[in-house]
Amino acid sequence: MHLAYPAVLAVLLFCTGLYGVLARRNAILVLMSVELMLNAVNLNLVAFDVWLRDTLHSGQALTLFTIAIAAAEIGIGLAIVLAVYRNRGSSDVDRLRDTAETDAAETLPGDEAEGAEVTEATEDQATAPAGKAKKAEATT
Repeated sequence: MHLAYPAVLAVLLFCTGLYGVLARRNAILVLMSVELMLNAVNLNLVAFDVWLRDTLHSGQALTLFTIAIAAAEIGIGLAIVLAVYRNRGSSDVDRLRDTAETDAAETLPGDEAEGAEVTEATEDQATAPAGKAKKAEATT
């Protein structure tokens, strides 16, 4: 068997997956593209294992590990995407810039009550990064 045929197919699969990761905005399609890239790696591992005639079949063993890792990755990734979709109403990757919950310290100056002073709003904005850091520490 020539090594060029599976290698070219693996390159095509990997490039298709890479295009999907870079161009798509839907998180589920991005996960599917990552799976395409992992399948291209699996194809290369098996092709080189057959071409080298390895007696231990280490390429096929690594392929099984890669399949197991890919299954775990897609399960956890899909769970995260579904949780984000339930909370935000969209699985668009561009709209998911910040996954932290917003608090009162992150409001814009025009959003506060009419009786509040402007100095309090600027103090709240100045302490907003500190509040985010405390939240991050509390969750870890």
